[in-house]
Amino acid sequence: MSDTVLAIVAGKSITEADVDAFIARLPQQQQGYAANPAFRAQALQQIIDTALFELKAIEDKLEETEEFQTVLESVKADLLARMAMTKTINSVDVTEEEKKEFYEANKEQFTTQATVSARHILTDEEEACKKAAAEIAAGERTVEEAAKAYSTCPSSAQGGDLGPFGRGQMVGEFEQAAFDGELNTVIGPVKTQFGYHLIYVYDKTEEGVRPYEEVEAQVDQMALTKKQQDAFEAVTSELAKKYDVKVKNMK
Repeated sequence: MSDTVLAIVAGKSITEADVDAFIARLPQQQQGYAANPAFRAQALQQIIDTALFELKAIEDKLEETEEFQTVLESVKADLLARMAMTKTINSVDVTEEEKKEFYEANKEQFTTQATVSARHILTDEEEACKKAAAEIAAGERTVEEAAKAYSTCPSSAQGGDLGPFGRGQMVGEFEQAAFDGELNTVIGPVKTQFGYHLIYVYDKTEEGVRPYEEVEAQVDQMALTKKQQDAFEAVTSELAKKYDVKVKNMK
Protein backbone atom coordinates (compact mmCIF):
# COMPACT_ATOMS: atom_id res chain seq x y z
CA MET A 1 0.00 0.00 0.00
CA SER A 2 1.19 3.52 -0.81
CA ASP A 3 1.63 6.39 1.63
CA THR A 4 1.12 8.92 -1.16
CA VAL A 5 -1.02 11.76 0.19
CA LEU A 6 -4.16 12.40 -1.87
CA ALA A 7 -5.91 14.96 0.31
CA ILE A 8 -5.58 16.82 3.61
CA VAL A 9 -8.58 17.57 5.85
CA ALA A 10 -7.99 19.79 8.86
CA GLY A 11 -4.30 18.89 8.79
CA LYS A 12 -4.93 15.13 8.60
CA SER A 13 -3.60 13.31 5.53
CA ILE A 14 -5.67 10.89 3.44
CA THR A 15 -3.42 8.48 1.53
CA GLU A 16 -3.59 5.87 -1.21
CA ALA A 17 -3.51 3.30 1.58
CA ASP A 18 -6.65 4.83 3.09
CA VAL A 19 -8.45 4.54 -0.25
CA ASP A 20 -7.32 0.91 -0.60
CA ALA A 21 -8.58 0.13 2.90
CA PHE A 22 -11.92 1.85 2.17
CA ILE A 23 -12.40 -0.18 -1.04
CA ALA A 24 -11.42 -3.41 0.74
CA ARG A 25 -14.40 -2.92 3.07
CA LEU A 26 -16.87 -2.61 0.19
CA PRO A 27 -18.96 -5.56 -1.11
CA GLN A 28 -16.96 -8.01 -3.20
CA GLN A 29 -18.68 -7.08 -6.47
CA GLN A 30 -17.63 -3.44 -6.07
CA GLN A 31 -14.00 -4.25 -5.27
CA GLY A 32 -13.52 -5.28 -8.89
CA TYR A 33 -13.43 -1.59 -9.79
CA ALA A 34 -10.49 -0.88 -7.46
CA ALA A 35 -8.15 -0.01 -10.34
CA ASN A 36 -10.64 2.34 -12.04
CA PRO A 37 -9.46 5.97 -11.53
CA ALA A 38 -13.00 7.35 -11.47
CA PHE A 39 -14.07 4.77 -8.88
CA ARG A 40 -11.03 5.55 -6.72
CA ALA A 41 -11.79 9.27 -6.98
CA GLN A 42 -15.33 8.59 -5.80
CA ALA A 43 -13.98 6.52 -2.90
CA LEU A 44 -11.61 9.36 -1.93
CA GLN A 45 -14.49 11.84 -1.97
CA GLN A 46 -16.51 9.61 0.36
CA ILE A 47 -13.57 9.47 2.77
CA ILE A 48 -13.29 13.28 2.66
CA ASP A 49 -17.04 13.68 3.21
CA THR A 50 -16.92 11.37 6.20
CA ALA A 51 -14.01 13.29 7.70
CA LEU A 52 -15.84 16.61 7.21
CA PHE A 53 -19.03 15.38 8.83
CA GLU A 54 -17.00 13.96 11.72
CA LEU A 55 -15.62 17.47 12.28
CA LYS A 56 -19.13 18.93 12.12
CA ALA A 57 -20.32 16.36 14.68
CA ILE A 58 -17.52 17.46 17.01
CA GLU A 59 -18.47 21.12 16.48
CA ASP A 60 -22.08 20.31 17.30
CA LYS A 61 -20.97 18.34 20.41
CA LEU A 62 -22.91 15.27 19.24
CA GLU A 63 -20.57 12.95 21.11
CA GLU A 64 -21.89 14.44 24.36
CA THR A 65 -25.48 13.46 23.57
CA GLU A 66 -27.26 10.52 25.18
CA GLU A 67 -28.03 9.11 21.71
CA PHE A 68 -24.32 8.95 20.84
CA GLN A 69 -23.42 7.28 24.13
CA THR A 70 -26.14 4.67 23.64
CA VAL A 71 -24.99 3.86 20.09
CA LEU A 72 -21.34 3.85 21.22
CA GLU A 73 -22.05 1.29 23.94
CA SER A 74 -23.95 -0.87 21.48
CA VAL A 75 -21.16 -0.75 18.91
CA LYS A 76 -18.56 -1.44 21.61
CA ALA A 77 -20.49 -4.47 22.88
CA ASP A 78 -20.96 -5.84 19.38
CA LEU A 79 -17.29 -5.33 18.48
CA LEU A 80 -16.02 -6.98 21.64
CA ALA A 81 -18.37 -9.94 21.16
CA ARG A 82 -17.26 -10.41 17.56
CA MET A 83 -13.60 -10.24 18.56
CA ALA A 84 -14.15 -12.89 21.24
CA MET A 85 -16.05 -15.11 18.78
CA THR A 86 -13.29 -14.75 16.20
CA LYS A 87 -10.65 -15.59 18.81
CA THR A 88 -12.57 -18.73 19.78
CA ILE A 89 -12.99 -19.90 16.20
CA ASN A 90 -9.44 -19.06 15.11
CA SER A 91 -7.99 -21.04 18.02
CA VAL A 92 -9.35 -24.25 16.49
CA ASP A 93 -7.34 -26.44 14.16
CA VAL A 94 -7.71 -30.01 12.93
CA THR A 95 -5.03 -32.68 12.83
CA GLU A 96 -4.52 -35.19 10.05
CA GLU A 97 -5.91 -37.87 12.34
CA GLU A 98 -9.07 -35.84 12.99
CA LYS A 99 -9.59 -35.28 9.27
CA LYS A 100 -9.36 -39.01 8.56
CA GLU A 101 -11.73 -39.76 11.44
CA PHE A 102 -14.21 -37.27 10.00
CA TYR A 103 -13.90 -38.87 6.57
CA GLU A 104 -14.51 -42.37 7.94
CA ALA A 105 -17.53 -41.20 9.95
CA ASN A 106 -19.09 -39.27 7.04
CA LYS A 107 -18.33 -41.34 3.97
CA GLU A 108 -21.89 -40.91 2.74
CA GLN A 109 -21.04 -37.27 2.01
CA PHE A 110 -18.25 -38.27 -0.36
CA THR A 111 -20.00 -40.75 -2.62
CA THR A 112 -20.14 -40.67 -6.39
CA GLN A 113 -23.24 -41.80 -8.24
CA ALA A 114 -23.25 -44.42 -10.91
CA THR A 115 -23.03 -42.98 -14.41
CA VAL A 116 -23.04 -44.14 -17.99
CA SER A 117 -21.58 -42.41 -21.03
CA ALA A 118 -23.49 -43.04 -24.21
CA ARG A 119 -24.21 -42.09 -27.78
CA HIS A 120 -27.73 -42.33 -29.14
CA ILE A 121 -29.70 -42.03 -32.33
CA LEU A 122 -33.24 -40.62 -32.15
CA THR A 123 -35.78 -41.06 -34.93
CA ASP A 124 -39.47 -40.33 -35.28
CA GLU A 125 -40.26 -43.70 -36.90
CA GLU A 126 -39.25 -47.14 -35.64
CA GLU A 127 -38.35 -48.30 -39.16
CA ALA A 128 -35.74 -45.56 -39.51
CA CYS A 129 -34.27 -46.61 -36.18
CA LYS A 130 -34.11 -50.24 -37.29
CA LYS A 131 -32.51 -49.25 -40.57
CA ALA A 132 -29.77 -47.35 -38.72
CA ALA A 133 -29.22 -50.36 -36.44
CA ALA A 134 -28.93 -52.69 -39.45
CA GLU A 135 -26.36 -50.44 -41.12
CA ILE A 136 -24.29 -50.31 -37.95
CA ALA A 137 -24.49 -54.11 -37.52
CA ALA A 138 -23.40 -54.64 -41.13
CA GLY A 139 -20.45 -52.30 -40.68
CA GLU A 140 -21.79 -49.88 -43.27
CA ARG A 141 -21.77 -46.98 -40.76
CA THR A 142 -20.32 -46.35 -37.34
CA VAL A 143 -22.63 -45.25 -34.55
CA GLU A 144 -21.30 -41.71 -34.95
CA GLU A 145 -21.94 -41.73 -38.69
CA ALA A 146 -25.43 -43.17 -38.26
CA ALA A 147 -26.25 -40.50 -35.67
CA LYS A 148 -25.27 -37.74 -38.07
CA ALA A 149 -27.29 -39.38 -40.87
CA TYR A 150 -30.48 -40.35 -39.00
CA SER A 151 -30.76 -38.71 -35.58
CA THR A 152 -33.15 -35.80 -35.03
CA CYS A 153 -31.51 -34.95 -31.69
CA PRO A 154 -29.17 -31.93 -31.58
CA SER A 155 -26.51 -34.32 -30.26
CA SER A 156 -26.25 -35.71 -33.80
CA ALA A 157 -23.68 -32.98 -34.52
CA GLN A 158 -21.43 -34.70 -31.97
CA GLY A 159 -22.11 -38.16 -33.36
CA GLY A 160 -24.93 -38.66 -30.88
CA ASP A 161 -22.64 -38.27 -27.88
CA LEU A 162 -24.53 -37.44 -24.68
CA GLY A 163 -21.48 -37.68 -22.43
CA PRO A 164 -21.83 -39.06 -18.89
CA PHE A 165 -25.18 -38.93 -17.06
CA GLY A 166 -26.57 -40.31 -13.84
CA ARG A 167 -29.91 -41.68 -12.79
CA GLY A 168 -32.79 -39.26 -12.94
CA GLN A 169 -31.37 -37.23 -15.83
CA MET A 170 -33.04 -39.11 -18.68
CA VAL A 171 -36.56 -40.39 -19.28
CA GLY A 172 -37.23 -43.70 -17.56
CA GLU A 173 -37.19 -46.05 -20.55
CA PHE A 174 -33.97 -44.57 -21.89
CA GLU A 175 -32.29 -44.60 -18.47
CA GLN A 176 -33.17 -48.22 -17.75
CA ALA A 177 -31.96 -49.41 -21.14
CA ALA A 178 -28.69 -47.48 -20.81
CA PHE A 179 -27.90 -48.64 -17.28
CA ASP A 180 -28.93 -52.24 -17.90
CA GLY A 181 -27.32 -52.55 -21.34
CA GLU A 182 -23.92 -54.03 -22.12
CA LEU A 183 -20.93 -51.90 -22.97
CA ASN A 184 -20.08 -51.25 -26.63
CA THR A 185 -23.33 -52.79 -27.83
CA VAL A 186 -26.13 -51.14 -29.81
CA ILE A 187 -29.32 -51.27 -27.74
CA GLY A 188 -32.78 -50.69 -29.16
CA PRO A 189 -34.97 -49.50 -30.64
CA VAL A 190 -36.12 -48.11 -27.29
CA LYS A 191 -39.37 -46.16 -27.40
CA THR A 192 -39.81 -43.02 -25.29
CA GLN A 193 -42.07 -39.98 -25.47
CA PHE A 194 -39.53 -38.43 -27.85
CA GLY A 195 -39.47 -41.22 -30.41
CA TYR A 196 -37.28 -44.27 -31.01
CA HIS A 197 -33.71 -44.54 -29.77
CA LEU A 198 -30.64 -46.59 -30.46
CA ILE A 199 -28.29 -46.42 -27.48
CA TYR A 200 -24.60 -47.21 -27.47
CA VAL A 201 -23.00 -47.20 -24.00
CA TYR A 202 -19.24 -46.75 -24.19
CA ASP A 203 -18.42 -46.28 -20.50
CA LYS A 204 -19.87 -47.00 -17.06
CA THR A 205 -18.84 -45.98 -13.55
CA GLU A 206 -20.25 -47.64 -10.47
CA GLU A 207 -21.50 -45.84 -7.39
CA GLY A 208 -18.78 -45.60 -4.75
CA VAL A 209 -16.93 -43.54 -2.17
CA ARG A 210 -14.33 -41.09 -3.42
CA PRO A 211 -10.86 -41.82 -2.03
CA TYR A 212 -9.65 -39.69 0.89
CA GLU A 213 -6.77 -38.30 -1.16
CA GLU A 214 -9.25 -37.04 -3.77
CA VAL A 215 -11.43 -35.15 -1.28
CA GLU A 216 -8.82 -34.18 1.32
CA ALA A 217 -9.27 -30.42 0.83
CA GLN A 218 -13.04 -30.76 1.18
CA VAL A 219 -12.66 -32.96 4.26
CA ASP A 220 -10.24 -30.45 5.78
CA GLN A 221 -12.77 -27.60 5.45
CA MET A 222 -15.74 -29.65 6.64
CA ALA A 223 -13.89 -31.10 9.63
CA LEU A 224 -12.58 -27.66 10.60
CA THR A 225 -16.05 -26.09 10.32
CA LYS A 226 -17.54 -28.86 12.48
CA LYS A 227 -14.83 -28.50 15.13
CA GLN A 228 -15.20 -24.70 15.15
CA GLN A 229 -18.96 -25.04 15.60
CA ASP A 230 -18.45 -27.50 18.46
CA ALA A 231 -15.96 -25.14 20.11
CA PHE A 232 -18.33 -22.18 19.71
CA GLU A 233 -21.21 -24.13 21.28
CA ALA A 234 -19.01 -25.39 24.12
CA VAL A 235 -17.82 -21.88 25.01
CA THR A 236 -21.37 -20.52 24.73
CA SER A 237 -22.65 -23.23 27.07
CA GLU A 238 -19.82 -22.63 29.55
CA LEU A 239 -20.43 -18.86 29.58
CA ALA A 240 -24.19 -19.32 29.97
CA LYS A 241 -23.57 -21.36 33.15
CA LYS A 242 -20.90 -18.98 34.41
CA TYR A 243 -23.12 -15.92 34.01
CA ASP A 244 -26.32 -17.68 35.08
CA VAL A 245 -28.33 -17.13 31.88
CA LYS A 246 -32.08 -17.56 32.26
CA VAL A 247 -34.41 -17.39 29.26
CA LYS A 248 -38.09 -16.77 29.76
CA ASN A 249 -40.67 -18.29 27.47
CA MET A 250 -41.73 -15.87 24.75
CA LYS A 251 -45.46 -15.57 24.09
